[in-house]
Amino acid sequence: MDLARTEVGRPARRHAARLGLLALPVAFFGVFFAYPVAAILARGLKVDGVWQFGRILDVLGQSDIRHVLWFTTWQALASTALTLLVALPGAYVFARYEFPGKQVLRAVVTVPFVLPTVVVGTAFMALVGRRGLLDELWGLRLDTTVWAILLAHVFFNYAVVVRTVGGLWAQLDPRQEEAARMLGASRWTAWRKVTLPALGPAVAAATLMVFLFTFTSFGVVQILGGPTFSTLEVEIYRQTSEIFDLSTAAVLTLIQFAAVGAILALHAWTVRRREAALRLVDPAQTARRPRGAAQWALLAGVLTTIAVLLVLPLAVLVQRSFGAPDFAYYRELTSDDSGIFLVPPIDAIGNSLSYAVVATAIAVLVGGLAAAALTRRDAGRFVRGFDALLMLPLGVSAVTVGFGFLIALDEPPLDLRASWILVPLAQALVGVPFVVRTMLPVLRAVDQRLREAAAVLGASPWRVWREVDLPLVRRALLIAAGFAFAVSLGEFGATVFIARPDNPTLPVAVARLLGRPGELNYGQAMALSTILMVVCAVALLVLERLRTDRTGEF
Repeated sequence: MDLARTEVGRPARRHAARLGLLALPVAFFGVFFAYPVAAILARGLKVDGVWQFGRILDVLGQSDIRHVLWFTTWQALASTALTLLVALPGAYVFARYEFPGKQVLRAVVTVPFVLPTVVVGTAFMALVGRRGLLDELWGLRLDTTVWAILLAHVFFNYAVVVRTVGGLWAQLDPRQEEAARMLGASRWTAWRKVTLPALGPAVAAATLMVFLFTFTSFGVVQILGGPTFSTLEVEIYRQTSEIFDLSTAAVLTLIQFAAVGAILALHAWTVRRREAALRLVDPAQTARRPRGAAQWALLAGVLTTIAVLLVLPLAVLVQRSFGAPDFAYYRELTSDDSGIFLVPPIDAIGNSLSYAVVATAIAVLVGGLAAAALTRRDAGRFVRGFDALLMLPLGVSAVTVGFGFLIALDEPPLDLRASWILVPLAQALVGVPFVVRTMLPVLRAVDQRLREAAAVLGASPWRVWREVDLPLVRRALLIAAGFAFAVSLGEFGATVFIARPDNPTLPVAVARLLGRPGELNYGQAMALSTILMVVCAVALLVLERLRTDRTGEF
């Protein structure tokens, strides 16, 4: 009888424990994401306590706003199509070919994705902008054209396609395509009818993620677009910080929120299709050395693309940072005589590292608890719904979140406007989705019977986690922490509002230096961007050594 009661009560206890694990993540997102965003919307759309939803039609009726919406959508579609065109051959090469230096090159390919968008914009400014490499060699400037933005987006998102599509491609059994060819199908027909349908969910997921990142682009467009081009995110920033029109900013935030929600819903659907429909093999069984002139030519073409598109902008960035004799730009970082900062620019390095460490700790704690609660595939609707909500900070306007912090968190007991903790809290919001997406596949792979056996032997839930789960997911936890650190280090959209003048972060310092005329300011921006790039690259190389085939797509 007691055993029967135990078996009947165990599902209820597991459900209660899962909800308990979600308590902190729900509270964190409620206070530091939903509340600030709601505060901005209320400030912009409420007049005398009455919601003025008619303001939405008024804003949409403005020709300049319609142009911003059109350009945001058009450049996102163009950037996504160009990224797929350039990156799919790379995904195939990394999936099917073995060649010397492959692991190092995989890390090099991923470096742009974890770089702050400010650094990406700065690197392309050094390549295609005024006084850039192309300008000096051939008098060619692309910073006044949309091509600079499109190429920078391809640079930033190349790794999304290679990792997402290439990771699945490496696990597809090539014998299925070979069997189709033995039955008389041509190489193209076999690929189109056998491989492409299997890759479809991964290609769709990568397409949606690239579209999401380019649709909400801020740092790249802010630096390369100038006054000519503006996305929704840039326009929200302009309406908020320059024009102080919170009503228009609130409407644009709602539009972006709706678009992002639709994109994330489609992304979640494609991921579920991929998890449910495929039978995969060990990637070690599918890769081989290139054979024949055509395959070596494909490999050479991909390596050339990586060198020109990914490595060259970063190399030019480094070269520009050493453009003055005797390391003058780097030495000038220790001076506080520029009038731009209250402290020497070099202090931004320590500030960024300190903030990123605290943000990483918060993101790992909140994201780890959320991942543990989401482990079971039979989770309820509330748990599954919260899984989707965890991705919203990646797409909702970071500018809105940052300004919302200043408006919402200004009264006791949450009067944090003068507190340093605001910066790592905003950075942690972006880091949590990466922690969850990295840890969740590994946690789901842990045999549930191990947990149940430990519970039957009397272990508490905390001891089950410490003795069963933690040893198996320790490496994924380290990788999740590394990604949270990298994205926290480069967060710009929210930090630009809440970083104090005497404690600037590296991305904020770079943006301020680029916004001021003068060769010295430009050189210091290049030097700070190079330092930030090196820190992110080192973190990524460490991640690559820790990477396992069961720790998510990135």
